[in-house]
Amino acid sequence: MYVLFFAERVQKTRSSCACYQQNKQQEGCEILEKRKKYRLFLYVLLICSMTALIICWLFLIWEKIPRAIHIRAGVRQDLDLNVPVSGKLYKAPSDTADGDEAIPVTGMSSVAEKKEPKSLSVDLADSLTLYAEDIDTYTMDLKLFGLIPFKSVNVQVINDKTLIPAGVPIGIYVKTEGILVIATGDFTGVDGQLKEPVGHLLKEGDYILKADGKEVEGKAAFMRQIEESNGEEMVLTILREDQEFDLKVKPEENQDGQYKLGIWIRDNAQGVGTLTYIDENNSFGALGHGINDMDTATLMNLRNGSLYQTEIVSITKGENGTPGELTGVIDYKESNKMGTIEANTVEGIFGELNDSAAAHITSQAMPIGLKQEVETGPAQILCSVGGEPKLYDIKITAIHLDHDNINRGIELQVTDRELLETTGGIVQGMSGSPILQDGKIIGAVTHVLVQDPTRGFGIFIENMLLQ
Repeated sequence: MYVLFFAERVQKTRSSCACYQQNKQQEGCEILEKRKKYRLFLYVLLICSMTALIICWLFLIWEKIPRAIHIRAGVRQDLDLNVPVSGKLYKAPSDTADGDEAIPVTGMSSVAEKKEPKSLSVDLADSLTLYAEDIDTYTMDLKLFGLIPFKSVNVQVINDKTLIPAGVPIGIYVKTEGILVIATGDFTGVDGQLKEPVGHLLKEGDYILKADGKEVEGKAAFMRQIEESNGEEMVLTILREDQEFDLKVKPEENQDGQYKLGIWIRDNAQGVGTLTYIDENNSFGALGHGINDMDTATLMNLRNGSLYQTEIVSITKGENGTPGELTGVIDYKESNKMGTIEANTVEGIFGELNDSAAAHITSQAMPIGLKQEVETGPAQILCSVGGEPKLYDIKITAIHLDHDNINRGIELQVTDRELLETTGGIVQGMSGSPILQDGKIIGAVTHVLVQDPTRGFGIFIENMLLQ
């Protein structure tokens, strides 16, 4: 009996050992599986991190190479981008059999190939010197590491130019080409029902150019035309995103017996800014950005506009989170008119200054600084915050040669104590203040960072000139 009991105990012990070994083996397998998954996760994380770093690196290289490079005719232009790309510099062939000559590049040899325009090999990993005698346009096709197609750059040879930096405050008045629709809505009709005559036809940002075939003269005239329609159908000519078309609308009568379309419209804009420059012909550039409608953010189509003398009467100091402002008084009488605005573009407003206004700008003419010549570090802005224009110290903190937003190619910070004490930094009304560096005019102030009014952005002067 004892022997049988002992045998059963041995058998149970062996079973327990087998189960224990099996459990241990299973736990070991689970640990190995977890380790494999963990290693796989680390590998995936490493690959994702490396991919993200490579993408960021490629983006930085892409941004360091501008889409367009301008060089002065007859002047050797150094280009030191220090990026690992190389390629060919050429221009499209003319009607001649041999094609045009490529831009001479110091230290490089010309490579001529049959059936193709003459070209030069370029390597932007090293310093490159470009030189061209005549005004012309070339193309630079670049490859990453000389192998992977990367970017095509337009190279334009331009005349050397000098500008007179202005920095004077200006009053601006512009009238739109047509009438800008800033919103649509409904109203209560004579029957007590809500009416929405153009709710699904017009949208904000549309321009009404004509009504029943006649050009719209202005907001008041258009509203009068609607009232006099007596509810008859009207044909409006609309401009929407560069597309022009006609549509039919039917005014409805409101509770006051007036005929309405249920739209809010605007036909003009006014404000205060800064004149950036004038040239030898009294042509001017100002603001460094376009005049946009305050409600729709649409660039306003210009019919006509004028610059007026303005006097800065008060300054609202900028603070973190709250932008400051220069407040000016504008008297819209003919004797105060400084000039006419001929273009409202993304790069600024442009036109002609009259002789009297031009005579009051006493700054010395300066050469322009091209974007590849701009450097981080000390610079100045010329502006007026009450009284005559004055130079104030700034620091250029970053340069974006190929920024998607052309009005933000230059990052800057105000360092001048006097300006900081007076305005807190950059304030509304300083847009257009010329940026000067190393005896050249290189750009204009365009924006302020709301969270830090000491910091802001500027546009390269060449972008304003070549708009």
